Amino acid sequence: MQIKNVLAEINRMQDDGVITSYAIGGAVGATFYLEPAATLDIDIFVGFETRPGSLLISPQPIYDYLTGRGHAVRGEYIEISSWPVQFLPPTGPLAEEALAEARPADVDGEPTRVFSAEHLVAIALETGRGKDMARILQFLDAGVLDADKLQSILTRHGLAARWASFEKKFLGDAS
Repeated sequence: MQIKNVLAEINRMQDDGVITSYAIGGAVGATFYLEPAATLDIDIFVGFETRPGSLLISPQPIYDYLTGRGHAVRGEYIEISSWPVQFLPPTGPLAEEALAEARPADVDGEPTRVFSAEHLVAIALETGRGKDMARILQFLDAGVLDADKLQSILTRHGLAARWASFEKKFLGDAS
């Protein structure tokens, strides 16, 4: 159950023109900066294109390609090398920027792209679940954030006040 095999299949899909670009986000994306955490799936963010004559995006070409290569659909996931993979569109300007600015990475010789630590933190703050707040604290403890870059992202996406509230609630006088 190696993530390298998942990435090889996604890279093949990109080489074959099914997708134009992708980046890893979510908990698996965070493991490029933090200690691995338990997660059920891999979140792959893809810039979906609309079909001619339609305003709706469709993941159908991805599903068709991967099922044609023998991978099974399980609910909202496609299982690749025993990993449940979820293909997600960017959900707004912040995720679109995270996809556009994703950094190159390498997993056992397999090239990939991953959201920056700062974008992962901003997305976690925007999402606001308890596990997201815990992840932000992990990023802060790990010392992997560029404070100026993070502040720029937060300001650009209207999250500066939410960040101030997070700091007050979770960091108190330590910020």
